[in-house]
Amino acid sequence: MAQSQALLPDLIALRRAIHAEPELGLQNPKTAAKVRAALAGLPLEFREGTSTSGFVAVLAGARPGRSVLLRGDTDALPMHEDTGLEYASTVQGAMHACGHDAHTAMLVGAARLLSARRESLEGSVMFMFQPGEESWHGARYMLDDGLLDPLPDAAFALHVMPNLERGVFAGRIGPLLASADVIRIAVVGRGGHASMPHDSLDPVPIACEIVTALQAFVTRQVSVFDPAVVTIGKIEAGTTHNVIPETARLLGTMRTLSPASRERVQVGIRRLAEGIAAAHGARAEVAFERGYPVTLCDARAVGLGRQVAESLFGAAAWRTMESPIMGAEDFAYVLEKVPGAMFFLGAAAGEGEPSACCGLHSNHMVLDERVMTRGAAPAVQRCSPRWRRASCARASGAADPRPPAAAAGLARRRPVHRSRSTPPGVMIRASVPE
Repeated sequence: MAQSQALLPDLIALRRAIHAEPELGLQNPKTAAKVRAALAGLPLEFREGTSTSGFVAVLAGARPGRSVLLRGDTDALPMHEDTGLEYASTVQGAMHACGHDAHTAMLVGAARLLSARRESLEGSVMFMFQPGEESWHGARYMLDDGLLDPLPDAAFALHVMPNLERGVFAGRIGPLLASADVIRIAVVGRGGHASMPHDSLDPVPIACEIVTALQAFVTRQVSVFDPAVVTIGKIEAGTTHNVIPETARLLGTMRTLSPASRERVQVGIRRLAEGIAAAHGARAEVAFERGYPVTLCDARAVGLGRQVAESLFGAAAWRTMESPIMGAEDFAYVLEKVPGAMFFLGAAAGEGEPSACCGLHSNHMVLDERVMTRGAAPAVQRCSPRWRRASCARASGAADPRPPAAAAGLARRRPVHRSRSTPPGVMIRASVPE
């Protein structure tokens, strides 16, 4: 921890430099350049792809062993910042309101700490600096570019939470975050004069009926033990007060915690919308924009994360989450292929009640930067030979929470030397709920 604390001024400086120049989407070249400069002189091999500005820096240990991936996301959100910080965003319409600047700085800190211990490191560590987490599927692009091949034996990510008690790690086995799909429904009727609705087929009340029916569908046809959230966030129809429009459009989101529920809810939404429209003589066109999958955390990986947090910072530093969060995260693409986990790290600023702090995606969101040492330090502990031996002992007999099909697909893709029952050590790094 002393060496991690010594890095804090550099991590703060890097985080603030990234915060002041936020970048959106899949191309974050200025951020990538800042990170490269911070990694200069370290014994790292760099891999780059063609789809994004993201890259993977690989640290090879002095002795053979398994490989571990640590992920940090680099992109910002398309929103205005109102924090009043001296290092606030200088880019109009862009802000690091989800902590990705801190994730990136912590991952750099982990790379520095582990590089200094290369001679005692077994296996390799992959530091994944990933753009495009905020709805751009950046992790999937980096996977498709082959930047993670051969796949690591385990993968970890860390996400700061500005309204969770400072320095507390939180996680859970199984689903941590939901899948997220966009719902688009167009109700097509027949336009006309607003004073003569009987000569038209008004799509507006039909659309409203669909919205209310969706809520009944979720509460009456979706199991409370495998829940879903369906929210219509936008209704659009018409141009003026005295015209019945031909079309009314609905835009919403669908969140689920299992692949089975995801497919079942999509089928139900389509059946409901088309049926209600047909009952009124209209037509409903339903489309889904498939988003991030469920973020599933491996039982062994969560157990290792908890033990590291408690060994370094005490039992009070860990909190087991009772339920998932219905936000979404594209680190899920990595966890579909590699056993691992994501953890949250409390970063509430000030001395008041943490829950009163502005949350993620707020234009007033701020962090206590001191927690960045807690984000970087566990990686070193997790890579030590002692923890690797302990991880093997604890992993015996642990179950894999992912669907059997995903586990079988991974088994076919992985080389024969890989043992799913003994994931390696190393802890956490970056990510964020959508």
